[in-house]
This record gives sequence, C-alpha cells and structure tokens, in this order.
Amino acid sequence: MLSQLIAHYGYFALFVGTLVEGETVLILAGFSAHRGWLDFPLVVAVAAAGGSLGDILAYTLGRWQGERLLARFPSLAARRGQVDTLLARFSAPIIVGIRFMYGLRVAGPVLLGVARLPAATFVGWNLAGALVWACVFGTLGYLFGEAALLLLGRIAHLEGLLFALLAVLALPLLVWLRRRAHRAAAQGTR
Repeated sequence: MLSQLIAHYGYFALFVGTLVEGETVLILAGFSAHRGWLDFPLVVAVAAAGGSLGDILAYTLGRWQGERLLARFPSLAARRGQVDTLLARFSAPIIVGIRFMYGLRVAGPVLLGVARLPAATFVGWNLAGALVWACVFGTLGYLFGEAALLLLGRIAHLEGLLFALLAVLALPLLVWLRRRAHRAAAQGTR
C-alpha cells in the first residue's frame, strides 16, 4: 500500500517539496528509489526541476520586490552583505554553492535578484546547481536506503512504519533548524 502511494504521488510530492528547501523530501525520494518505488534518474530530474523553479521564482521576487522584502524582513536584509561578498569574491559560480550553504538556500536567490545579477546568468548557474544538489541529496537518500537495508536485515514487515517514522522525525528537525536560523538572523540585526 505504501509503495503504491509513493509510486503514484511521489514525483508530485517531490516536485512540490523541492520548490523550497527540499533536502528532506529529496532524501526520502532517494530512499524510495532504492526500494524500487521511484526511478532514481527521474527523482534527480524532478528534484532539479523543482529546486530550480523555486529558486527562479525567489530570484524573480528579489528583482521585482527586493527593497520591500528587505525592509519587511530584517533577517533577509542581514544576509545581504554575505551574499554580496560571496558574489564579489566568486562571481556567478557561487550560485551553485549557495544552495548548499545553511541559511542561504532560500535567501540567496532572493538576494541575487536584489543584486540585479543578470537573469540569464542566474538561470544557467542555477540549473547547474540544482542538478548537482539533486544528485548529491538524492544519492544520500539512496545510500541511506542501502545502509538501512543492511542494518535492518529481514524486518521488511516494518518498512512502511520505518518510512513513516523517518518522515515524522524529519519534521521537528526542520522546524528546529528554521527556528535556529531565524534566531541567528534576529541576533545579527540587533
């Protein structure tokens, strides 16, 4: 039953989940690919598309409403100097790395839009970064699936419960990480 649900809705959930901060969803999809419920190359393609589209939307929002966003969200404004410094030091290739930097995964594309980085430059490097990101986190999920099977051995009757438990445990971790980022950003604006 669980495998049928994942096979039927998994790619859609992956796409939606990767629009904004989708590492956990992508790792779960990689695990699902290992179990044979999803196709790994398609997991990478869908995650790269979702992650890339989410960043393009954030970049566009930054170009269109950047100054208003900075005025409304001090935590975003606090990261502006960090992104400007990275952009000045590494130029456009930093777009690939920003999605791996804690605290800049969502803020980075917005701030690159505020910085008026040319759209074609952003889109090209963003697509490359999304593909690398999807490969890395999808592979981590796939390898986690391999390790889990080796550790769990012959308790296949519990795999649905374990998959659900993993998904439930990931949610508090995401909430904690988000709160921690907000607290750090709030302390940086004082």
